[in-house]
Amino acid sequence: MATYKPKNILITGAAGFIASHVANRLVRSYPDYKIVVLDKLDYCSNLKNLNPSKSSPNFKFVKGDIASADLVNYLLITENIDTIMHFAAQTHVDNSFGNSFEFTKNNIYGTHVLLEACKVTGQIRRFIHVSTDEVYGETDEDASVGNHEASQLLPTNPYSATKAGAEMLVMAYGRSYGLPVITTRGNNVYGPNQFPEKLIPKFILLAMNGKPLPIHGDGSNVRSYLYCEDVAEAFEVVLHKGEVNHVYNIGTTRERRVIDVANDISKLFGIDPDSTIQFVENRPFNDQRYFLDDQKLKKLGWCERTTWEEGLKKTMEWYTDNPEWWGDVSGALLPHPRMLMMPGGRLSDGSDEHKDTDGNQTFTVVTPSKTGGPGDKAFLKFLIYGKTGWLGGLLGKLCEKQGIPYEYGKGRLEDRASLIADIRSIKPSHVFNAAGLTGRPNVDWCESHKTETIRVNVAGTLTLADVCRENGLLMMNFATGCIFEYDAVHPEGSGIGFKEEDKPNFTGSFYSKTKAMVEELLREFDNVCTLRVRMPISSDLNNPRNFITKISRYNKVVNIPNSMTILDELLPISIEMAKRNLRGIWNFTNPGVVSHNEILEMYKSYIEPDFKWSNFNLEEQAKVIVAPRSNNEMDGSKLSKEFPEMLSIKDSLIKYVFEPNKRT
Repeated sequence: MATYKPKNILITGAAGFIASHVANRLVRSYPDYKIVVLDKLDYCSNLKNLNPSKSSPNFKFVKGDIASADLVNYLLITENIDTIMHFAAQTHVDNSFGNSFEFTKNNIYGTHVLLEACKVTGQIRRFIHVSTDEVYGETDEDASVGNHEASQLLPTNPYSATKAGAEMLVMAYGRSYGLPVITTRGNNVYGPNQFPEKLIPKFILLAMNGKPLPIHGDGSNVRSYLYCEDVAEAFEVVLHKGEVNHVYNIGTTRERRVIDVANDISKLFGIDPDSTIQFVENRPFNDQRYFLDDQKLKKLGWCERTTWEEGLKKTMEWYTDNPEWWGDVSGALLPHPRMLMMPGGRLSDGSDEHKDTDGNQTFTVVTPSKTGGPGDKAFLKFLIYGKTGWLGGLLGKLCEKQGIPYEYGKGRLEDRASLIADIRSIKPSHVFNAAGLTGRPNVDWCESHKTETIRVNVAGTLTLADVCRENGLLMMNFATGCIFEYDAVHPEGSGIGFKEEDKPNFTGSFYSKTKAMVEELLREFDNVCTLRVRMPISSDLNNPRNFITKISRYNKVVNIPNSMTILDELLPISIEMAKRNLRGIWNFTNPGVVSHNEILEMYKSYIEPDFKWSNFNLEEQAKVIVAPRSNNEMDGSKLSKEFPEMLSIKDSLIKYVFEPNKRT
């Protein structure tokens, strides 16, 4: 078997637990290899994990996110990377039940960015993707043979589902583009440096402090545990001897129930297990057993070297010698931790900024305001995203007019840490999301900028919604109704509009695809009020985003009745909806429909008597645009019932747009 010899290795997530042991081992054992490590320093990463390597000439640390395509491409090219060992991921199952979108963003999107960079640069000779035994799903309790590398993937929780999804991308890039990929699937790993959200370090720290050891369910769940140095050696073997397009299980046949682990740790500390073990509510779903067939990797020469007793003793000694390694981790030691994530930070239930022993900030705590909040009618302060956009600018002006305190967010939607920082500093009662990519000058731009559109319209919006949820805030989300088109059930001219519960049926433009996708996902958030805006119109007829301004400048227009949004009337309603804490999806349009010709007739009557235009059909329109446009009628009865004073679209056009601009 040929031995692969890399030159320049990029290790992602290398300030985390397993990857730091792998990085330190390679730096120490192979001085001829250049080891570049990339880590965004999320809550479970720590630069101190890389202390053994930091002074080595063949080691380089880069702080950054694998989701940044520009950074990844830059590193691959400037560092002449020929090998990637991809560890970076969100991995804690408990977190995935309450923060699943962050797992999708990191584990699937981040992996996709790496793969695409490998395809573009064309210089990668090995891409080692680190997955998990959890992708196989639950193993039968009486199974005597473990899952082998060709076993079916049946993930059962959001974490393992995202890891399985990432594996599919890796496989696809291997087959479609010939990328030399290798995938590993490992059992649970334990040892020094592990962030104590995981079972063994959590139990050790709790035992050190005389606290109960919380066990989910009855503790009968079975897991296999490998010591970190054995796992680091396994990756060393896979790196040098693994075959391209193969999968390798990194596992052990020695299994332990969770309650057995608690008993063993209790005994190490001389504690009576019966008095210290505390049974708590189980996870939403907790696989009973994971069991791997580890023979394939053993044939490459690897074997488990550290016994359970030896490894557990080493781990306990390390934590007792380094009790402050992770700072204040009280939030992680809860039976069901819900950690907010910031680069370099660990968030708990307190309200202080914490420093490590070197005086460096290790994490920042975000705590929702106890006095004054979304449910407090005496307190209003809006945090608005989309300062440079049309709707965001108008919202700020409305707040000034109504005397409502507001600030614009400084963070980017896709940057979770900056959103948390905004909320912490501004302490809003409500968050308005008027940010998004619609394209300039129109949605055709999105057809050639798909990655950017996904990053903002999907990942960014979901991140903001989740941050708001974690902080108990209502998010008013300006969405679009351009996700429907007339069909047999909702024919043009019938007066039958699409309702809030209807599923999108228009996929003509990539912009609309992203908006439909994110709207469907936002249904899972009970803290979001989605407002479907359509063809927005305002009294500012000089604004190029104004639908009237657009069509009055075209040589030809189609003539199709559509639902539309008169911003001068409906934006104040959005503020009132926030005050009422309304949630769910709302068709945010004036009742009724109006056609292009009807609007231009009003324009001619009120603004420009000599104005002329001509019509063309959809087939002719298609020749001058890149992406098809949505045409539909929205059912406005839900909004009208809440705000019965709202005018019909034609009456609103006259009152708010044409009368104030009347020239004739």
